[in-house]
Amino acid sequence: MEVTTVADHSALTALCERAKRAERVALDTEFHGENSYVPRLMLLQLAFDDGVALVDPLAVPDLRPLAHALRNVLLIGHALSSDLRIFHERFDELPARVFDTQIAAAFCGFGASISLADLVRELLHVRLRKSHTVSDWSARPLSPAQVEYLVDDVVHLLPLHDRVRELLIQQGRLSWADAECGPLTDPARYRVEGARLYLKVSGNQRLNRRELAILSELAQLRERVARERDIPLRYVASDDVLVAVAALHPKSVDDLNALRRVNEQTKRALGPRMLEAVAAGEAWPEASLPPKHQRGLDASRETLVTLMGVVTASIAAEHRLPASLLVPRAALERVARDLPRTLGEFTRVLDLSDWRIDLVGEPLWRLLNGERRIAVRGYPQGEPRLAIDP
Repeated sequence: MEVTTVADHSALTALCERAKRAERVALDTEFHGENSYVPRLMLLQLAFDDGVALVDPLAVPDLRPLAHALRNVLLIGHALSSDLRIFHERFDELPARVFDTQIAAAFCGFGASISLADLVRELLHVRLRKSHTVSDWSARPLSPAQVEYLVDDVVHLLPLHDRVRELLIQQGRLSWADAECGPLTDPARYRVEGARLYLKVSGNQRLNRRELAILSELAQLRERVARERDIPLRYVASDDVLVAVAALHPKSVDDLNALRRVNEQTKRALGPRMLEAVAAGEAWPEASLPPKHQRGLDASRETLVTLMGVVTASIAAEHRLPASLLVPRAALERVARDLPRTLGEFTRVLDLSDWRIDLVGEPLWRLLNGERRIAVRGYPQGEPRLAIDP
């Protein structure tokens, strides 16, 4: 197996041409995300059918030509979301076609989040050495052991793609996996939804609607500052600081003195902009205020969610799929709250893709409408299983 190191512009140009000619390329990345808004790419590994390329972003900082060269190649990886997020944020480029072996493996009965090492061991009978999982990938030169680790993490992805695809075809689920991988290439998946950022702020449930509007403006301010400075959100302001400012409604920087978590440096650097955000939140029209946090379901609707969850888990077990891959609990809670009246409304509330409608959407709908019933089979024989009777 030939291993090529890409550490200058001419080598990068050659790699781009190689990528454009390939039908498929496997990808893995090593990055540090502790001290930046967007994780900083330290290494990028590509596997071709005839060799591996290790790309050094510290030596070749502008990798946009490579990201563009991979645009129309089938890109194969394991748990690709974090890698593709870097591509979107750093290079403003995403591949058109991807195959995520972790997602695909879930459709083959390997669970929702099997590791690469476990999947390679199960399907290729190879044990990966994971001794450099927490290496400092910014250090140069790389040690021989680090290089071996980097190659190991990407070189098995192509034969793994072949094997997983074979299993999917045997089970008639290749189209399911392809449909699930497709959204990974959608730029909207990696964009920050400004007006909804407040929902990610811990403690937002304690605020009233006006304070939620202020929190929304503060959360967007924090996001902008973190992006401008390329630092983590927590370095700008913690969640509890944002919630406290939203509840305080400060009119001057001096008002921030009432908050012990807002230090002098934060007041100097961010105080005036915080006041602008507070004023912007206070100016939201009443009709535009965010909805108040929904209370928990009452006992009867919680029971309905539990019932639907049991049926979903039963269908998942029957097909050797993770229940979370079929319908998330949050979607079942939406059904319990909204009580959709038609099958079309029901599947829209659940946000089901086509294959999920047939597999779980229609059985759930017929159950809720009394057309089917749940029964336990095999209990006397010591092999209990849930059955959904016609």
